[in-house]
Amino acid sequence: MYNKFVKRVIDIFIALLALVIFSPLILLISLFMGFYLRSNPFFVQSRPGKDGKIFKMIKLKTMRDISNSDQTDDRQRLTKAGIILRKFSIDELPELINVLNGDMSLIGPRPLLTKYLERYNPYQLQRHDVRPGITGLAQIKGRNSLKWNQKFRYDIFYVKKLSFKLDVYILTKTIANLIFPTNINSKNHATMEEFHG
Repeated sequence: MYNKFVKRVIDIFIALLALVIFSPLILLISLFMGFYLRSNPFFVQSRPGKDGKIFKMIKLKTMRDISNSDQTDDRQRLTKAGIILRKFSIDELPELINVLNGDMSLIGPRPLLTKYLERYNPYQLQRHDVRPGITGLAQIKGRNSLKWNQKFRYDIFYVKKLSFKLDVYILTKTIANLIFPTNINSKNHATMEEFHG
């Protein structure tokens, strides 16, 4: 039976294996990005996880740092190297550490900004009934090109229908999307446009 315990065991096994395989790549890219950006190559940000519990999500940095007085648009801050990292989701690889820590799962609704928590209605809040994922149903269905109502519909469908078969389907489609990446950004935004509730 595919339950939370089995899912967690699979998460740990695959995350450990992936870290062993990809750690040289993560090291090389972090060194390159550190030199390229002349700053810490890792992007660490608080995100809400299961039951809204806040954790520190870690990614490879794809944008130049911004000062408090800088009003530069995200699209202008996104670097050429960052575009490539995002296209193939390489910037997400350090999140394998979050999976091992138990903050994330390999598959689940993507962790969004903490400020969105107070903007969710009861239906949308159900996305936090499971651990957030590195990839998820909304990612394979359109990633950042989706409208917010579509994204939430896929997220809640996943929460309600969680199964081994569904996880295998999402993982398979994720691999295919990495080989042939599409719909990385929303229109006129470097990432997803802000959710206002």
